[in-house]
Amino acid sequence: MVWAGCAAVAGGLAAVSDLTPHRVWGVAAALGYGAAALLAGRPRAAAGAALLGAVAVPLVLLVATGLGQSEVAVVERSGALLTATGVPYAPEPDGLADYNPYLPGMALLGALPGDPRWWTGAVFAVSVAAVRPSAGPAGRMVACPLVALPLAVGGVDLPVAGLVCLGLALAGRDRAGWAGLALGAAATLKWTAWPALPVAVALLAGAGRGAGRWTGSRNGRGVGRRVRSRGWVRCAAVAVGVAGAGVVPVALGDPGAFHEHVVAFPLGLTGTESPAASPFPGRLLAAYVPGGAVVAGVLLAGSALFIAASLLVRPPRTVPAAARRLALGLTLAIAFMPASRFGYLVVPFVLLTCLREIPCTVRSSSPTTSRPGRAASRRS
Repeated sequence: MVWAGCAAVAGGLAAVSDLTPHRVWGVAAALGYGAAALLAGRPRAAAGAALLGAVAVPLVLLVATGLGQSEVAVVERSGALLTATGVPYAPEPDGLADYNPYLPGMALLGALPGDPRWWTGAVFAVSVAAVRPSAGPAGRMVACPLVALPLAVGGVDLPVAGLVCLGLALAGRDRAGWAGLALGAAATLKWTAWPALPVAVALLAGAGRGAGRWTGSRNGRGVGRRVRSRGWVRCAAVAVGVAGAGVVPVALGDPGAFHEHVVAFPLGLTGTESPAASPFPGRLLAAYVPGGAVVAGVLLAGSALFIAASLLVRPPRTVPAAARRLALGLTLAIAFMPASRFGYLVVPFVLLTCLREIPCTVRSSSPTTSRPGRAASRRS
């Protein structure tokens, strides 16, 4: 039933879309999902048919014919600029095609050989595989239209989603330094990755509250002291260091161009309108209500403050709880941004799906934990 619904969605997109890449994906995906529906009694075969029709076939066709969403050309052009000048932003953008709203790390993917979709998809796939080694759930998630479509046509949000999921999963495993590395790498790609850092820090601080070990005298009878875990400090330091190393030198290379492309353009503060114009509340307020851009900005800031306060008052203690908190914050941000797309929702979707059952192994204290000295006294 689910695969049949996906086939209907893909076929509908092929019928109504005026974008050639979307029509190509819709036809191939509808056939793949239809085959999966016929194979519903064999789950592995059904998932394979869906992946073949919704991801592999349209991706190869679109890359071979040079078709894709505008993001593909933006990433390719920014990679060429980064290689030639060290700055992936045109100093004087003359139109929509000249703008690059992504952070410098995305340009690095565009500078690598081949179509950027191979690299954005590879980052996403490797990250998801590291989080969910079980192929079944991961395959079904990737085959979902919300993920399969951007994988094929060139969505740039998937590597962000994958690295953020990996960072939160590593934080839940008490691998603070590696979590910071994954989150820092994500933060060099798009601004949407930055909210994940305070959530990961809150997870490490909240789940590890009271964590640590007791130290005391060698004979076990001294009164020890608890050495608290500082994993959240290490995670934050590594993430900020990696993100700063990837963004700051480029931003300082041409501060005016960086602000024009990465700050002013996404906020609608340039003479060129962003194509991200899905009818979310922020977009509708900015377009049709006098002073609506200010109202949308206030709602956006209020949402950020609400999530920040929730992290302080009630930090998440498990990876799924952290994923839900981050997904809520990103969804509110997507809703109230003046320029937004439905495709941005892939990040909250991947978070909620990929991290739904990930255990948290950050060390925490329990009511039965006793000091070594007391245990030695009882044994004696």
